[in-house]
Amino acid sequence: MALKIKLQRAGATHNPVYRVVVAEARGRRDGRFVEKLGTYLPKQKPGKQLQLNVERADYWVSVGAIPTDTSAALIKQARKAAPAEEAAATAEA
Repeated sequence: MALKIKLQRAGATHNPVYRVVVAEARGRRDGRFVEKLGTYLPKQKPGKQLQLNVERADYWVSVGAIPTDTSAALIKQARKAAPAEEAAATAEA
């Protein structure tokens, strides 16, 4: 069973919402998935576009799931944003 981390489209016409999921590589784009890792909202402001559980994505990559080009870029973007969010949370406390 080959797994991939890929995007699953949802939302309305001209208002896409993508779920970042772990799914069978040969399955349908919007078909069954193993685990939902997060969401990507391309029409939102840049700070609120991506919500992703990077720890779970790292786990699935370590187990052998292969991210698609787009999902790999989103994971990289989420890793970059994670330290900034942690710094903002500690500054508020």
